[in-house]
Formats: sequence, C-alpha cells, structure tokens
Amino acid sequence: MGQRKYRINGQDSGSGTMIADLFYLPNLEFFALVKDAKSIKISLDDPYVKQTYRNRCEILMSNKVELLSIPVLKGHKKSPYRDIKIDYHQKWLNVHLRGMRSSYGKAPFFEYFYPSFEEIFLKKKSFLWELNWDLLTTCLYFLKLDVKMEVVEEIPSDSEQKDIRGLWDTKCRHWEWEYYTPKPYMQLFGLDFVPNLSIVDLLFCEGPQSKGKLDLSAKKKLNNT
Repeated sequence: MGQRKYRINGQDSGSGTMIADLFYLPNLEFFALVKDAKSIKISLDDPYVKQTYRNRCEILMSNKVELLSIPVLKGHKKSPYRDIKIDYHQKWLNVHLRGMRSSYGKAPFFEYFYPSFEEIFLKKKSFLWELNWDLLTTCLYFLKLDVKMEVVEEIPSDSEQKDIRGLWDTKCRHWEWEYYTPKPYMQLFGLDFVPNLSIVDLLFCEGPQSKGKLDLSAKKKLNNT
C-alpha cells in the first residue's frame, strides 16, 4: 500500500461536517465514511489532479473489473476543478451507459435506478464537477442519507472539520481499507465477491437494502495518523 496523504481531525465518524473531493460515482468506502455526516463541503478551487476518482469509477463486468473514465479537455497544470470541462468529442458517454446496461441490466434494481442516472448523463453538463454533483446528490437520495452538500470558496487550514480529501489513490489498489470492511452482497458475476466498487454496483444489486450494507461495512473509528 502506498502512502495516503490526508488528514482527519477527530476520532468519531459521527455526524459532523466533512470536507471531501467530488468524485465520479464514488466507491463504497466513500459512502461508508460520509453516510452519518450532516454535511459535505466541496472546494472547487482545489487544483485538478489527473488520474483520480474525480473522473473515474469501477464497475463489475462479466469477466473483470472495468475502469470507466471521463475524458476532459486540457487545462493548464494548476487549473482549478471548477474549470475542468468534459470532452464530448470522445465517445465515452455511450461506452459508460452501455457498460452499465451490459453489467447491471439483469440486476434486481437496475430498472428502478438506471433511468435517473441516464437522465443526468444525457443532460451533457459542460463541467465535470456539475455532472459529479448531480450524480452524487442522486446517490445520496437513493441511499436515503440526509447529508447536505455545499460548495465553499475557501477552507481554513486550521479547520476542525474532518478533511478526507486525497484519501483514495487510483494508482494504489489495495485490499485493506481503513474505513470500510467488505460485507458481501449478491453480485451478478463471478464466484468471489468484489469489494469497494462504485456505489452503482451496490444500488443496482441491493436497492433499498443498500444503506444497511453500508452501515454494516462502515468502521466506527477513524484513524488520526
């Protein structure tokens, strides 16, 4: 496991405010960590870093875990997240929608949730953060999590809020999670359970039981190291 650069103030994972990255259909560990928060604060002025979960997520296909990636238009090295535009000249949108249908079309709750996701995608938001915002708020709604989201201009360096930015690294796949204990549920493919995929895997497979699975998989304490 590589070094993970983040800071979390306080030990209890309870009901405070968290400062988080705005990811593309985040993994289960993300939701296990934020599910009891009162609010999530997002800074769109943070520098956009390539090859992160801001534009990537992982789903389970018939023969492998597939990484879905949204192409973005080039900006300068220190472009703020708020300025990053989606590149619709590339055929990623059809790939992602087709991938979800192929992977989860036979899942018990696919027909219930998928139309809402598809509607968001087909709006073709210009900016990456706008797409991610709409998808995340929809996921929170489906999970029945009463977590408010807020865009903030500046986050004080001495903030007492739990800061989970930089927690997940796409280059460092690992099987020991600090805030998530895998609790298997019925997936469509394979004999072995694949943990910590995008939240859509859990929603399509478990539907209204998804929050309960997150409750069981959430570790109660946060490391402060």
